[in-house]
Amino acid sequence: MSTNSCEKSVGTEGRPLRVAVIGSGPAGVYAADILTKSEEVRNGGLHVSIDLFDRYPAPYGLIRYGVAPDHPRIKGIVNALHKVLDRGDIRFFGNVDFGTDLSLADLQAHYDAVIFATGAIKDADLNIPGVELEGSFGGADFVSWYDGHPDVPREWPLTAKHVAVIGNGNVALDVARMLSKHAEDLLVTEIPDNVHRGLQASPVTDVHIFGRRGPAQVKFTPLELRELSHSKDVDIVLYPEDFEFDAASDEAIRTNNQIKTMVGTLTNWLVDQDDDVSAVTSTASRRLHLHFLHSPVEIIGTDGKVSGIRFERTELDGTGDARGTGEIIEYPVQAVYRSVGYLGSALADVEFDHVRGVVENDGGRVLDADGAPVPGVYTTGWIKRGPVGLIGHTKGDALETVTHLLRDLAQLPAAVHAEPEAVVDLLDERGVQYTSWDGWLELDAHEKALGAAASLDGGVQRERVKVVPRVDMVTVSRGAAVEV
Repeated sequence: MSTNSCEKSVGTEGRPLRVAVIGSGPAGVYAADILTKSEEVRNGGLHVSIDLFDRYPAPYGLIRYGVAPDHPRIKGIVNALHKVLDRGDIRFFGNVDFGTDLSLADLQAHYDAVIFATGAIKDADLNIPGVELEGSFGGADFVSWYDGHPDVPREWPLTAKHVAVIGNGNVALDVARMLSKHAEDLLVTEIPDNVHRGLQASPVTDVHIFGRRGPAQVKFTPLELRELSHSKDVDIVLYPEDFEFDAASDEAIRTNNQIKTMVGTLTNWLVDQDDDVSAVTSTASRRLHLHFLHSPVEIIGTDGKVSGIRFERTELDGTGDARGTGEIIEYPVQAVYRSVGYLGSALADVEFDHVRGVVENDGGRVLDADGAPVPGVYTTGWIKRGPVGLIGHTKGDALETVTHLLRDLAQLPAAVHAEPEAVVDLLDERGVQYTSWDGWLELDAHEKALGAAASLDGGVQRERVKVVPRVDMVTVSRGAAVEV
């Protein structure tokens, strides 16, 4: 097909431009929303038809399965995503797995363009001895468990009294807060029942968070830091020897309000703390220790189980980075949670950078093995640029990808099966039990009803009780009853 005939037949005088977005987290929803609100669409010259696919029966991706249930911003972000999907101009297909239920060839046959927004859910590697020991866990795996991910076991081995969390990002803080927080304080959230039972039985008394650099180099944000102090009956313990600042730290504090706020908060906590740390540790039943200038060296094991962790003390080198001092410190712990970052997963028939954990791309245009753009195939979000930045940064990322897609309109290969019902027929033929947006509204109402039925002391009701098993999510979404 010539360039001119393609331009006239797809999205303009002819049929709508058909676009498939794989992933219904913020990245995928933002991309779909930006495309529908583009100037090309608003001025009436371009018509688009967008289908959003997700491997889970419910939408929202990272917001549902990657953020702690007590996070105060969840509701606002969910509401924003809900408004986009509830407009009716974007179709949602849940419980559809790319690579098994649908291939890239299937998508290319049914859509003029494909945008991959599959995110990152795996733990980045921490290459030190002992990571294989029983009691050594990936932070992302723990997040999936407490968020009720349908594809992880229902139980989690919470048997440790002393726990180490390695990392100084928001996920590390979430993991540490969830481990140290009392289970009854989470009942007002959407915490699944099996998670509440597991946390309620936990014998934990001390959770230690370790960062390689100093207080001015942490990767979490002021909101997440302040949340630590909101946990009832949990003391925060800091150590004066960990408060080191170099020239780069001073400059960051002077020029970056976020860093200034966090360092100020940490310093105030340290000043308010009793000079005798042992006195602080006796005021609550649980303690959350924040350590800086610690680089993990080895997880220590006894009889195949975690029994401690070894660190090398570090010092700042003047540039804000840290170097080893040769001093080794050991802490007796029975569990270690590695929260050093996420890593994306490879996609079938798409070139992948396994070191960075991203789809090979140039500004969102997916590249082939020779480094040339694959016509009509794009990517956005963490699977495009890696797991960095906050959720809000995903909007700018999606805008870049959509801008390139729109610039490529004349070169897009037209779909062979462009009718909107063609992909529905294909899924039906393959027996895929896909869910819809209306099905999500049913599941959403069902979870809220479960929460309303679970009354707490004082008449306070739970916001919702999250349905965890995939089969139950699909059953509710597709209109059948589920025994409670």
